[in-house]
Amino acid sequence: MEILLNHLNWELKGYWPWVPMLGKSVETGKDLVGITDWIEAEVPGSIQYDLYKAGLIENPYIDLNSLKCEWVENRWWMYRTHFEKPMEHGTKYELIFKGIDYKAMFILNNHILGEHEGMYEPAIFDITDIIKNNDSFDLKILFMSPPDEMGQIGWTSKTTTQKSRFNYKWDFGTRLVNIGIWDDVVLKIHQEVSIADSYITTDVIDKKGIINIKGTIIRNTQEINTENLKIVYKLLSPDNRLLFERVEGYSNIISKTLELENPYLWFPNGYGEQPLYKLILELKDERKLYDKKDYSIGIRKLEYMHNENSPADSLPYTFVINGKKIYIKGVNLTPLDHTYGNVSKAHYEWMILCMKNLGVNMVRLWGGGIIEREIFYDLCDKYGILIWQEFIQSSSGLDNIPSKIPSFLELLEKNSKAAIIGRRNHVSLTVWSGGNELTFEENKPVDYTDYNISLLRALVEKYDPQRLFLPTSASGPVEFVTTQKGVSHDVHGRWEFQGNPFHYELYGESDSLFHSEFGNDGMSSMKTINKFLSKKYHKVARMRECIVFRHHGEWWGTLDRDLYFFGEIKNIEDFSEYSQWIQAEGLRFIVEANRRRQFRNSGSIIWQFNEPWPNLSCTSLVEYYGDPKMAYYWVKKAYNTVHASLDYRRLDYKIGQQFNAALYIDSDKEYKNLKVLFEIINKNNKIIYERHYITDTILYKSKKVDEYSIEVTEDFTDSFIVLIRVYQDDKEVFRNSYYFSTLEKEIYKGFLQLRKQYVSSEQLTEWENVEGFNFIDMKKAIFKVKNISENIALHVNCQEESNAFWYYCDDNFEILLPNEEKEITVYCTKKDAGGFLKEDTSNTDVPLIKFYSF
Repeated sequence: MEILLNHLNWELKGYWPWVPMLGKSVETGKDLVGITDWIEAEVPGSIQYDLYKAGLIENPYIDLNSLKCEWVENRWWMYRTHFEKPMEHGTKYELIFKGIDYKAMFILNNHILGEHEGMYEPAIFDITDIIKNNDSFDLKILFMSPPDEMGQIGWTSKTTTQKSRFNYKWDFGTRLVNIGIWDDVVLKIHQEVSIADSYITTDVIDKKGIINIKGTIIRNTQEINTENLKIVYKLLSPDNRLLFERVEGYSNIISKTLELENPYLWFPNGYGEQPLYKLILELKDERKLYDKKDYSIGIRKLEYMHNENSPADSLPYTFVINGKKIYIKGVNLTPLDHTYGNVSKAHYEWMILCMKNLGVNMVRLWGGGIIEREIFYDLCDKYGILIWQEFIQSSSGLDNIPSKIPSFLELLEKNSKAAIIGRRNHVSLTVWSGGNELTFEENKPVDYTDYNISLLRALVEKYDPQRLFLPTSASGPVEFVTTQKGVSHDVHGRWEFQGNPFHYELYGESDSLFHSEFGNDGMSSMKTINKFLSKKYHKVARMRECIVFRHHGEWWGTLDRDLYFFGEIKNIEDFSEYSQWIQAEGLRFIVEANRRRQFRNSGSIIWQFNEPWPNLSCTSLVEYYGDPKMAYYWVKKAYNTVHASLDYRRLDYKIGQQFNAALYIDSDKEYKNLKVLFEIINKNNKIIYERHYITDTILYKSKKVDEYSIEVTEDFTDSFIVLIRVYQDDKEVFRNSYYFSTLEKEIYKGFLQLRKQYVSSEQLTEWENVEGFNFIDMKKAIFKVKNISENIALHVNCQEESNAFWYYCDDNFEILLPNEEKEITVYCTKKDAGGFLKEDTSNTDVPLIKFYSF
């Protein structure tokens, strides 16, 4: 059995380096008391948050405060706690630290248990003798200063640690080097025999569900007679019914295959349900249960295919689940917080629900971040989010060559092996990757011949041979997206709006097979900016002109871009809204351009879903405090099950030029006889051009409906909109809107005349509970929103203003024509975050929902 020690009374104290090893002054003989008193500590957690709670540092997420906290990483820190002998008796006792960040010494009742280095391999100590000879226990963990690792800029070839590198400064975060116990602390009590780590795989053959179980039995004493031992296999259905039970004689090797007729199959989000069976292994005899293991498993067939018409030298980038090709609608995830040990279970669930609502079916855990805690994989199993898991390696700019330093390779092997064995039983885990943007030379990704990569490939083949291992992301033969034909297999880039018209030419003409990282930058909302940026910095400026702006996203200033579109920007409120619009516009086009080539292109993984601290501007879809940006909702449209898109190559047209575009319909399930309405509307709501279509059956593909070459006349005014609406059984199921101009400069300035149209809202239903979640209480309500003005209302959006709730909508930032009304469902859950994010909340119990237009 396991006893969780997280909730003991933990304390923390800081020292100058090496001081606690000495204890007393050589000169005076007095105790060396340290640089802080003992303060309350959270486990799991982070030292920075504990210091903040004790009043010893300011909130590092506000203004420039993180600069004042960098001293923390230059000290040594000691945790201590006390516990009593457990009532449960055992043959062997282990103390397990699942996440140590980064190097620590462990002391129990003045016995040095040992040292440990590395974030992803648990620190495990046999404490049997100490437990048996004592009744109470004083535990101390001494953390040395974290290593001086490189941040975003450096030499990958000189990497020496398995520490998360984003902590050392990345474009979307500051330098805030996490230290502490970042995952559970467990006292594990073994009986005479134990079930060691098992390997569970599933398959589907001839409509039967196949469950393969492999593992070993460990004898913790030679005194036990194993003749009467039995291994019991139980399988429970997703609704908790016992399907069958098998009892077999003892063997020190577990090798068992279970077959299930007509199983409920596990599919990724958008393609089916996610039923999870419960597999129970018991090791027992007639008098005693010696060990028990529970596994939550999904039954599915996992395969990989080459893309349609792909080059002979390409890797397989099409993922196939239960015989269905899955078009990947993905996001890249950074750690949820700089202090990742403080992330609450509710926060994890909320962010994964935000992915599900977005239409995401795959998340890439990026190699500059972390291998996540177990709960993350559990929730991805539950909600159908496939996982692309990278090992902890990343590009550095000065070189991106995987490190071959012997001590690093030893750490990499130990941490990667532990990660594979610890995560391989999750049905959501789909592909492993050697790391982020690793290359032989500029624009040439590494392949399987690299020694570092071959080491990782061998580990995957040995410990998880069911799954694909990719050498890196992007995996070549060129790293970055290009219009050159035949070389863009799995590519990255780019991360900013590329200008008009080049943005549309680049992505519209790319023939990439897979697009595993790309983005567009945009500012945070004023709701977020108000939380971390003092009023004196609320101004319109370039990143280089304001030190606090640079500190919160220096790579991602969008002012010059936004001036091109809108002209003079008078205040930061307008700056935020303009910036979010262009982020949404640029990102949507990339996703739609890729999807129009389904399955020649097998998917998109957007950089990035989230940010681990609050940025003034960056490429995230969801802001640090949990609010989705405008780009989130435009990507949600692009990821919708049925989707209509416009293919175009520029945003501005002179009077007399031809407006050239094409209309496409995409679908991930079967639709018949969809009605499509295509309209061009000028900013005064006059219909200039209109076409109606009824489509044939659409299934798992993208289909061109029509092409247009229309002369731009004075009727188009200075600004016009293409509005596409899709109907099924006379009910609108999808709409998309695109914005164009006839102006030669400041091309979106004409749309500013439509700003701040008044929209009314009415709550149609009371807040009601939504069932089925693990750690949150979700509520939903339906609102009717109406444009009661005489003008088009742009980007009509919902905001939750009490600051007590996380929220998202089924639709947001949508166009409403004059007198048009729409029903929007809003989902809310009370914020339940940890660490510095815990400070961001209020006490109201009722969401405060308001609607606005651009």
